[in-house]
Amino acid sequence: MYGGSSAHHRALNEPKYARWLAATAYLPDIPEAGLPDHDVLLVPERLHRGKLHAARPRLLESLDAGHTVVVFGEQSVFAEQPRDWLPGVDWSPTPTNYWWWLDREATSGLHAHLPHHDLWRHLTLADATWHHHGVLNPPEGSEVLISHHGESPTDRGAVLYVDRVSSPGTLVVAALDPMSHFGSYFMPATERFLDGFLPWLAEGALTTDDLVKESDGRPA
Repeated sequence: MYGGSSAHHRALNEPKYARWLAATAYLPDIPEAGLPDHDVLLVPERLHRGKLHAARPRLLESLDAGHTVVVFGEQSVFAEQPRDWLPGVDWSPTPTNYWWWLDREATSGLHAHLPHHDLWRHLTLADATWHHHGVLNPPEGSEVLISHHGESPTDRGAVLYVDRVSSPGTLVVAALDPMSHFGSYFMPATERFLDGFLPWLAEGALTTDDLVKESDGRPA
């Protein structure tokens, strides 16, 4: 999904990322034209709220058809939208410390979960570590892959999760904004994140078998 920003244009057209994308859907056209044939729909962060809300029925159709919808955001996507904007999505904004990494003793507060999940074949936690703008309260039964443990109770929750329980499809929600930062030539970790995350999506890892089988205590 493309909303017209220069940052998204760069990210979507970067050759090493464009090779994974079968088509680009222009956000203002989606309500009438629908979506191109797809297995996975990637929704970048910081899209126009009104245009995105108008396209919401098409996203729900995609989930109802059993497809995967991936939503990034710091979430202008979800802010001031109904809590049920997408099935099960419950977003809470939190204070953002852009410069936490300048403190030698600081920690990001991020924690990785499900160490044998197939995503971790493609990424490390460091590749997903930069500032975030909020946390998510995922539906029961979701696979939480990254969470944030802040000092305040309001700054604790999921940062990336996979939800297979709220719809016939699969909803991947991340409180991260990699495409805007990569496209703006800012935040090196976002490039490493996209380097691993997009191939993971394109290789069809989001199946019921994506929890890697173990052998002798190690990933098979």
